[in-house]
Amino acid sequence: MAAARLAQQLVERGRGDDVTLYGAEPHRPYNRTLLADVLTGRLDAAAVGLPCGAPQTAVRTGCEVVAVDVRSRTLTPAGGEESGYDELVLATGANPVLPPVRGLRTADGGLKAGVHAFRSLADCARLAEDATRATRAVVIGGGVLGVSAARALAAVGLPTEIVHQGPYLIERHLDEGAGDALRGALEELGVHTYPGNRARALDGDPRVTGVRLATGYLLDADLVVLACGARPRTGLARAAGIAVRNGVVVDDRLAASAPHVFAIGDCAEHAGITYGLAGPAWDQADVLAARLCGTAPKTVYRGSRPLVRLTAGPLEYAAFGETGETDGTDVLRIADATRGPYGSYKKLVLRGDRLVGGILLGDLATVGDLTHAYERDEALPGDPLHLLTTEGAA
Repeated sequence: MAAARLAQQLVERGRGDDVTLYGAEPHRPYNRTLLADVLTGRLDAAAVGLPCGAPQTAVRTGCEVVAVDVRSRTLTPAGGEESGYDELVLATGANPVLPPVRGLRTADGGLKAGVHAFRSLADCARLAEDATRATRAVVIGGGVLGVSAARALAAVGLPTEIVHQGPYLIERHLDEGAGDALRGALEELGVHTYPGNRARALDGDPRVTGVRLATGYLLDADLVVLACGARPRTGLARAAGIAVRNGVVVDDRLAASAPHVFAIGDCAEHAGITYGLAGPAWDQADVLAARLCGTAPKTVYRGSRPLVRLTAGPLEYAAFGETGETDGTDVLRIADATRGPYGSYKKLVLRGDRLVGGILLGDLATVGDLTHAYERDEALPGDPLHLLTTEGAA
């Protein structure tokens, strides 16, 4: 997604003719945040494609780059000839994290039958086909991806359970109140959740038949989705001698440690942060495009203020900024069990007259006003309570 955005921005700035995208997947760039809608059939694969500056931009799909030589400024695709570059942008994304669960793999190292990662269109196609034959699903991981996958499986009529090691769902972005409200909303959709639990082993051979929890409790399942987060894909950079910590280390210019090399998106680490979200990836792509085109050569990246959002189907939530409660902050909170089909939960976190974070669940009528106030980092006018009500939406 980061590469597609960069290519499109380069074309719009008049520098698209000398850009080549290399991608390991057989598909042209697409929006990964919409995979759950592809799984339910609400969207087809073509509908989630992203513009990438074609036909000016050369897009080489199914063409993984396996080596980079930063001294000679060349790259080598798998099975292809070495090519030179003037500027190299690493947008290698991230790999799904596979949990340390016994019985996850077969003897040849592959995933057991009925067990799926959920990161790509290919993963989505395999999962959708398998779901037509399954009778019960378990999603391991209750973060953004896990909740999205569970909602999609329930939407196609499959009884689904979530096993989540954290104390409540999506704990990276929500607070306990919102997590509990989300859990209740999922129950209404037919998704049962087990927070504070860890999957210890998968039963069944050759196909999975159940998920055994650390408590010893067994969940019957002939379909298991692994949604345990993602890890920046940094092997190519590391092998080339480029500095890597959690991700490829970049500065405010988005430049890596090697000359003429940059990194953006899920693989990039800026100021110690790897975001793993679409918004920051696009922010980075826009800054780098302006620099590479010379239209704004002094533009720098100072970090992003990301928004996490799910609005497909009847289940809606959004979270941004600081959602915890710390010294020096004030909190406004409204919970209404009667609003909408699953109730609503709203929370604003303020530091003085500035909005520094918020959570909305079940009613997103004011999300535009709230995120604009957060992104502008300007003093809030008057009583901020009106920003939590539908009547306050502009």
